[in-house]
Amino acid sequence: MSVAIRRGFSEAQRADVARLFWEAFSGKLGKLLGPREKGEAFIAAVLEPEFAISAIDGERLLGVAGFKTSEGGLVGGELRDLAPLYGWFGGLWRGALLEQLECDLRPGQLLMDGIFVDADARGQGVGTALLQAVVDHAQAEGCAEVRLDVIDSNTRARALYERQGFSPRGQVRTGLMRHVFGFREATTMVRGV
Repeated sequence: MSVAIRRGFSEAQRADVARLFWEAFSGKLGKLLGPREKGEAFIAAVLEPEFAISAIDGERLLGVAGFKTSEGGLVGGELRDLAPLYGWFGGLWRGALLEQLECDLRPGQLLMDGIFVDADARGQGVGTALLQAVVDHAQAEGCAEVRLDVIDSNTRARALYERQGFSPRGQVRTGLMRHVFGFREATTMVRGV
């Protein structure tokens, strides 16, 4: 396998990005955005390629790392994007709950907005390459650090982040929302660039 890293993704890869995103985050978003077909359709509609770094082998998408800046993030969307799939009422309550997952952007930080790798490409350095590409992008943009949040049940991702120099800076508990989001807490991790 030959891994090439590039900024963004092609329109032809939009459905694949949405599928990989859903596979990675359906445990957290499945109750809000499910069933799968609707969730993937919503995600595909609101993806912003300029906030993505992709790993590819030829034209095969291996994985994506998303990031957020003051200009936007990988997965955007508003009520008008939710309503066609879930109705106005369904869009309203979903939007209100999704708002709870939003992270504030701090000056001098690049915020990771998800990293996900195709199951067939895991364990082959794709996640590491994507993470380094995000750090390199942050440095090129003049950011002092990269910040991300990792949920308590994703020990594999946390181990990768620690190996790549990220250190814990705090935790956020979901409280009663754990039943909706499927996790109890998230650890904020930061790495200087």
